[in-house]
Amino acid sequence: MNSRILLLLILIGCTLCKAQAQNITLSGVVVDKQNGEALPFASIGIKGKANGTVANLQGQFDFHIPRELSNEILVVSMLGYANFEAPIWSFTNRDKVRIDMQRSVVVLNEIIVRDSLSGGEIARIALQRLATNLPQEAYLTDAFYRDIKKVGGRYISLLEAAIKIYDEDNKEPRNKNKLKERVKLIELRQSLGYESKFTTYFDQDNLLEDLLLNNNIRYRQIDARDELFAVLQRKPDSYYNQHEIFVVEYVGDYQLTLYVDKTDYAIIRLDYKSGADAEIISKRKGLISRFMGIDKTIEYKRYEGKMFVSSLRMDTRINWYDERTNELKFETELFQQLVINNIEIPPGERISATENMKKYGLQFQHYQYNKKFWEEYNVIKRTPLDLQIISDLEKAGPLEKQFEEF
Repeated sequence: MNSRILLLLILIGCTLCKAQAQNITLSGVVVDKQNGEALPFASIGIKGKANGTVANLQGQFDFHIPRELSNEILVVSMLGYANFEAPIWSFTNRDKVRIDMQRSVVVLNEIIVRDSLSGGEIARIALQRLATNLPQEAYLTDAFYRDIKKVGGRYISLLEAAIKIYDEDNKEPRNKNKLKERVKLIELRQSLGYESKFTTYFDQDNLLEDLLLNNNIRYRQIDARDELFAVLQRKPDSYYNQHEIFVVEYVGDYQLTLYVDKTDYAIIRLDYKSGADAEIISKRKGLISRFMGIDKTIEYKRYEGKMFVSSLRMDTRINWYDERTNELKFETELFQQLVINNIEIPPGERISATENMKKYGLQFQHYQYNKKFWEEYNVIKRTPLDLQIISDLEKAGPLEKQFEEF
């Protein structure tokens, strides 16, 4: 055989092998079928598999799927809606996928199953069954983390990390303020905004560790006292992942909403909002800070009969005032998001103490920017609203260039 032809065949073979190894990428938007409105933070996954991601604030998503899973079923879930299911292969020749979600019958007809359970009783049972519903054996998750800092209405920094999280179990910890999980940083990218003078007005500790510690369910931080159960009110039932859901809520000096699966009382979501606090948090350079509020959402997904975190979002607002005059100088806001992309149970590896991330801030844990890695990693898709974020951050130069600086 002619050597030139042989070389050509080898090159073609290599190209085909590479193509087969590449991921399938589904890009689309999740909307309400009735009115066409985008559904933010809808869960996108594969039926019976641990792979997944979430839609962004405008319902948009990019989902990178291993090619060998092309014959599996895509599942999109949203609280209050019936699941959307379709074969993955049916979308592979479409540039954009539109997922029309049908509101569940429970929500449309505002049906509440009349039983004798109060909101407090539902919450009490759900908290008592955490040991049953949460995994009690070791597992490993792949996850994407993002934090964005905002000062005086302008975005000043962005940090994104690909990580692995290892947990021995979900047993109640003795110290609820000490991280039980071990976290291994895989890749990291950040904007030059971390060099801004204003970043010193944010917590310099490890913000990812702080976010994980804010999982009130994992760390049993819900004060399970009769006083709380007495004020929790039962709201209209909802629907999620083909199951009917209890909804219980407290509204007072803070707002707490729990969404509980009727089949086994598993907590599938927690929403928490708090208002401003007049007390001084800290003092710095003639300024004092006061806590202005926090919004938090924790969502769980069912996998192999147990409940695993699927996403965690937190928005923290702190204002800084002149110490002498009490005049507002500037507002700060920290947005944090964690999305679980995959779950291994039992885990294929264990994160050792030497691999565990450092206690200090991620911005100081420099990693060389790996552009190819980020092109195929499941991240929360940026929205048109993020154009303002990018515009603010790129005052120091293109983001890609900024990432390469580290």
